[in-house]
Amino acid sequence: MSSQLLLWSLPIILLIHLIICAYSAPKELVGVVGLEVHAQIQSITKLFSGSQVRFQAPPNSLVSFFDASLPGTLPVLNRRCVEAAVMTGLALDCVINRKSLFDRKHYFYADLPAGYQITQQRRPIAVDGTLTYSHLGGTRRNTLITKSVRIKQIQLEQDSGKSLHDDRRGQTLIDLNRAGVGLMELVMEPDMSCGEEAAAAVRELQLILQALGTCQGHMDEGQLRVDANVSVHRPGDPWGVRTEVKNINSGRNLARAIGYTTKHTLPMRDKEGLQDYRFMPEPNLPPLIVYDRPSTAPPCVHPSQVVVLEEVRAGLPELPRARRTRLVESYDILPEHSFTLVNEDGLTDYFEAVVKETKAGPRKVIGWVNQVLLGLLHHHSLSVSQSPVTPQMLAQLLNLQENGQISSSVAKQVFQELWRAPGKTAQQIIQEQDLGIVSNTTEIHRICQKVVDSHPDQVQAIRGGNKKVLNKLMGLVQKETKGRADPVLVRSILEEKTS
Repeated sequence: MSSQLLLWSLPIILLIHLIICAYSAPKELVGVVGLEVHAQIQSITKLFSGSQVRFQAPPNSLVSFFDASLPGTLPVLNRRCVEAAVMTGLALDCVINRKSLFDRKHYFYADLPAGYQITQQRRPIAVDGTLTYSHLGGTRRNTLITKSVRIKQIQLEQDSGKSLHDDRRGQTLIDLNRAGVGLMELVMEPDMSCGEEAAAAVRELQLILQALGTCQGHMDEGQLRVDANVSVHRPGDPWGVRTEVKNINSGRNLARAIGYTTKHTLPMRDKEGLQDYRFMPEPNLPPLIVYDRPSTAPPCVHPSQVVVLEEVRAGLPELPRARRTRLVESYDILPEHSFTLVNEDGLTDYFEAVVKETKAGPRKVIGWVNQVLLGLLHHHSLSVSQSPVTPQMLAQLLNLQENGQISSSVAKQVFQELWRAPGKTAQQIIQEQDLGIVSNTTEIHRICQKVVDSHPDQVQAIRGGNKKVLNKLMGLVQKETKGRADPVLVRSILEEKTS
């Protein structure tokens, strides 16, 4: 082979080699995540009995004969729970089955007195929905990434009781207060790939349920419990073995469980199949019927026992996704800002209350709310409702800044004082600490001249075209005045003296 031909062949050979390596090298594993979420329905009474639902009631104080599975007792369906499931299904764009069925799911737990759970296996109340969720990504975690996950079904079912293990005495005690409490089980298709996506999806679902009033969503009280089905595989290969991580009680723990931060998962038991549960139709409950309009309901049925799709749909409130869109359109803020506002409980109301009472623009308010206020709340582990600085107090502070009575640096200083001493007003703090804007132009001229005279090298740099150095001189003037000088006036004077 001639040297010229060899020269032309080398790039082609190298390219072929790279292609072969790219296809033969082991591909990185990717995750597949599906979720099953059990949401406790916000209802005064249980799903099939008149027993009350109350967190931390004395053990076994809220148990009816039916909850304890005494012979001869029969279930009576709670209309409120049906409405909650229909409303949730509509909010998630589900198809509402006009006719759904109840089934018995058999398994043994000490806190399941009947030995079976009444659920919906053959035909649930809602199917084929979509949950759209967002999370912040990118290198600086300030880019809003929006995705969706399919909702396979929503089914009504009853909760089991609670086992209390006494390791010291070697005993297990049973509390049946929770037995029979109404649940919605939401089954999500395996459309997610990591713990961060799963946590974001659950948070969005939590916000939707809270907006609807169908579930309070307090995960620390067990009102929202998540089972994660996780597997890994290489792109193009079949999915790996599915592992189920059960009863996760927070978004952070969900992300950690899927990411397996301890780098290992402990097997507890095999997952039962349909044959293990021995599903059978529930003989004591007729088919559950949902009607399109009041006129389609049978005249023999009392209106109080009828669930009407038209009426439930009319009662749907503003949902989180719609609220974010409204905030962006109404206040001209960025989508990522609206994401933070809606995801923090009470923060949207706080923001809108401030905007209503201040002359400052929404974009300035969003900076204070999302950065200054939220930073302090997180640092002190406080909720928005526990903030020492009320929306009215922040609005008054921003009005003082907008009126030119204080500088931006002083405003932040006063905010810190308001946080530490909530009994005082911004005006009182400004007067007590003499933080008002220095309005004496002669005095500002004197301080600017002093700074210019004592920094000849910086002045020379500015005159040489390096205008950024002017910011350093401005900082020195503000230091002399304790941040009380009007920055616009200071810049104007310094530009004049260094020209």
